[in-house]
Amino acid sequence: MSPRILIADPVDASGLDLLRQSGAEVRLVTDDEHPRLAELLPGFDALIVRSRTRVTRDMLAAGTDLRVVGRAGIGVDNVDVAAATEMGILVVNAPTGNLLSATEHTFALLLGLARNLPAANASVQAGEWDRKRFLGLELDGKTLGVVGFGRIGRAVAARARGFGMKVVAHDPYLDPAAGKPLEVELLGLDELLATADVVTLHMPKTDETRNLIDADRVRSMKEGAILVNCARGGLVDENALLESLEQGRLAGAALDVFTEEPPADLRLVRHPRVVATPHIGAQTREAQERVATQTARMVLAALDGSLTVTAVNLPFTSAGVKGEPFLALGEQLGRLAWGLLGGSLARIEIDLWGVEEDLRTPISVAAVKGALDSFMGDGVNYVNAESVATGRGIQVQHNVHAESGEYPHLIGVTLTGDGRGVSLAGTVFNASDLRVVRLDEHRLEFSPKGKLLVMRNKDVPGVVGKFGSILGDARVNIADIHLARLQQGGGGAVVVIRIDNEPGEAALADLGRLDEVQDVRLVDLG
Repeated sequence: MSPRILIADPVDASGLDLLRQSGAEVRLVTDDEHPRLAELLPGFDALIVRSRTRVTRDMLAAGTDLRVVGRAGIGVDNVDVAAATEMGILVVNAPTGNLLSATEHTFALLLGLARNLPAANASVQAGEWDRKRFLGLELDGKTLGVVGFGRIGRAVAARARGFGMKVVAHDPYLDPAAGKPLEVELLGLDELLATADVVTLHMPKTDETRNLIDADRVRSMKEGAILVNCARGGLVDENALLESLEQGRLAGAALDVFTEEPPADLRLVRHPRVVATPHIGAQTREAQERVATQTARMVLAALDGSLTVTAVNLPFTSAGVKGEPFLALGEQLGRLAWGLLGGSLARIEIDLWGVEEDLRTPISVAAVKGALDSFMGDGVNYVNAESVATGRGIQVQHNVHAESGEYPHLIGVTLTGDGRGVSLAGTVFNASDLRVVRLDEHRLEFSPKGKLLVMRNKDVPGVVGKFGSILGDARVNIADIHLARLQQGGGGAVVVIRIDNEPGEAALADLGRLDEVQDVRLVDLG
């Protein structure tokens, strides 16, 4: 039976043609029908939306036959991904469809602001000819600060070199060496803001990035700088930005996105040193066609059960029942390793001993996903994890070995970055019991789950008692404890303590101040 696909928002004809050519039944929702979208969903296998339609939990529940939601675009802010996952509905998108358009629109806005193009155009159309009013700014020799060095950030950086600009970037999850291929220096955010003549934002809106450029950071920007935002509304404190423009501290702002769209308060968009557009970074003929065709292909592949889809939520059953615990172990090892490494990440290495061929790629991707999703959120999944890593300049290497001898199957995950490294190895006992069996050079055994306190310390008497005393004073209950040392008497040791509740910053600080302790990390693996 042919799948039935409901199109809730306007999609380029190229995507509709692909769907129809596949034999699918395609139904377009009219503007009059849109308020009744939930009533139309029963009986449809897939729903395709753009930014207008909000796919809520209730709407998903109404789609009793729904198997796939396709978001024709990059962001999935308007889709309740958690609810879809709970209901077994796959969410797919088009992650690269508007990359070039967003990159070019960044420069369109920047050049329009730098050369006063909107105001100059309006004056000529009004019959005026006052050249002196429109003294512009050259980009050559200026420093561009790129905040968020993913695919679009890198594309912007590459094109900025053509304008003769020096480029610096900030990305808290990249190793400083990641910018070398593009001759880009990675800086801390505050240092970038203080030195860049132009600051451009290229990151998703998450809990961590919401209001990233707050009032203090707006004030810390270099005097006379320009701010460009073609990424997401809500990254910038718009009131603080307006205040700096009115005070003359900033030379201007070029904005395609806003906290509220359309903005109800028009003071910022009407400011004479602001160039504003109505969220049109992806509004090119080419981008619309790419987004439509990518989404159509992803929806059709997902309906066909393919694993080669850009899924936002995770198809855990894709490796079969036998593979699920190994995928879960790979992901937990990656997540734990990143929690122990902290900071920037330059390289992910996965070693597999005795693993069946059909599980090698899923396990490796699971480990990469686990390492990335702690800071990338739901933008990383089993399908796109490695491409996301590559796009951020993170090297990924897979090594396959014969059986380790000690364990029938062994998974190793090593993360390095900023001169540091963490290496873990784990296995699966009794088909479902996940265990870590090595942490760096230390041999020990524990389950990668829950809240873990991992401490590196001197192997001296009384140190474990001190740990217990501090945690007891903080009313933290210890569920289990695992210890390992390199050699007897005074060598290095590691302690892994599973706790029932978080100890708080004060207790962590007290642990870190112990003379015997070299490092303390709290990792919540859920």
